[in-house]
Amino acid sequence: MNIHPTSGTSEAYIALGANLGDREATLLEALNRLDAHSEIQVLRCSRLYETDPVGYLDQPCFVNMAAAVQTTLNPEALLTVMQHIELELGRERKIRFGPRTVDLDLLWVEGQKIDTPLLTLPHPRMMERAFVLVPLTDIVPEGESSGLYRYTQEALTSMNGKEGVRYWKTCNWRSESGLFEN
Repeated sequence: MNIHPTSGTSEAYIALGANLGDREATLLEALNRLDAHSEIQVLRCSRLYETDPVGYLDQPCFVNMAAAVQTTLNPEALLTVMQHIELELGRERKIRFGPRTVDLDLLWVEGQKIDTPLLTLPHPRMMERAFVLVPLTDIVPEGESSGLYRYTQEALTSMNGKEGVRYWKTCNWRSESGLFEN
């Protein structure tokens, strides 16, 4: 286990998804709540993608996206904030991979490797999921230093199932720092 205490700020990547209720509004509200936290700033957002369900198939299509955030929180504390936002937005954990109002997954924090009962980083299934990788490639800059850009590009190139991820619309999330459009 390699846990780096966070000194200063870290850039983290989060996957967001929803398939119940007003999917887009819920994702945008999750971004608002992340950005409203005093130790989190949303930096970049991907496009919105409509995606076929994976695992448990008897459910509506999802809308998925990814966001890059800057935070002074350590990864476990960031995950705790994310789980609290899920609960505030009506998330219920009834069926594994089942329908949900919102799902926030912490994918990557500057290449840190963590394996605790609460959190595994990098996210253990992110490189197997087109619904995570396609939005993620929208926001990971080519010059990113932790290797995430290279990992995502390589995984996406060799992946099957990308046809289940369809561009849906541009994300029009507004923060105090301006309008993000992808």
